[in-house]
Amino acid sequence: MKKIITTIFSALLLWSCSKPEIAKTPEPKGFELSNTMLESISTVKAETRMIEDYYSFYGKIAADANSYIDVFPLVGGNVMSVNVELGDYVKKGQVLATIRSTELAEIQKEVSDAKTDLVVAKNNLRVAKEMYEGKLTTEREVLEAKSQLQKAEDQLQRASAVSTVYNVRNGNIYSVLSPISGYIVHKDINKDMQLRSDRSENIFDVANTTNVWAIMNVNESDIDKISLGMPAQVSTLSYPDKIFNGKIDKIFKIINPETNAMQARVVLDNANGLLIPDSKATIKVSKSENRTAVSVPLKAVIFDDDRSYVVVFKSRTDVKIREIQLLKQVGDVTYISEGLQEGQNVITNNQLLIYRSLKN
Repeated sequence: MKKIITTIFSALLLWSCSKPEIAKTPEPKGFELSNTMLESISTVKAETRMIEDYYSFYGKIAADANSYIDVFPLVGGNVMSVNVELGDYVKKGQVLATIRSTELAEIQKEVSDAKTDLVVAKNNLRVAKEMYEGKLTTEREVLEAKSQLQKAEDQLQRASAVSTVYNVRNGNIYSVLSPISGYIVHKDINKDMQLRSDRSENIFDVANTTNVWAIMNVNESDIDKISLGMPAQVSTLSYPDKIFNGKIDKIFKIINPETNAMQARVVLDNANGLLIPDSKATIKVSKSENRTAVSVPLKAVIFDDDRSYVVVFKSRTDVKIREIQLLKQVGDVTYISEGLQEGQNVITNNQLLIYRSLKN
């Protein structure tokens, strides 16, 4: 009996040793960004910054009035040539037009007569001095000759000044010169036109556009939103993706009764000539609230089921969804009151695909 029990125990031991092992189920792997997805994303660090409000106004680009010159013809006559067109760039002293004028003949005659009178006066003074030395005349006549010489010199100086102002050269041709370097922004003269000597309208406007103004219209309800020195960002229809930066340097404290708007001015550097006078402009100004908050770009925020989220990235295997509480959105910036800390990296593109993968 004892032998039988021993045999059964040995058989059971042998069976238990030969029993096949059951394969272990592998533990599920966590979320991991693929190489393709990792290369396609961009991140930005959340930062604490002053909260700024932005306001948009409409207006136009205008030439600097301090560098905007009206050009008038100083004489009447027949227009022989016009050398420039609207939009042309001209240099100071460049001839814009030429006019044949009979008025110049009178100016030239005055200069010639004054020169002749001066020669006569000098000769009279010389003779008077010689006669005085020879006891043939009195000192009074010498003084009279000196007085006539002074009058002749003054007359020549006046006639020469007039000749210079009228830019008299040779003959009866008057040249209209550009007073400054800039662009022709107004032209009211054509070849063969007859100009009256009493004409009151200007024939050219020349504007130096190295600096230009952005004139913004501010509605009465928005007047309290602007102040001197506020940073301004200006864009135009011609270059909608380009921003021109400046500051409000003047506020015109007058309301136009037709538009119920007040105007403010932003001075802009226009050395590259991209800003064209009279073109439409959008002016955005910013105003600080004197308080700070964590901020991220608006494009980083995901809106889902009346809630707001961002995707926080630490590594390809450590990507998490964070619900955030929005404080406010201003332009392309989102200010956050809860849910995100300064310095955390948030994904700014393709984050919606990652969000859906993590949520599912």
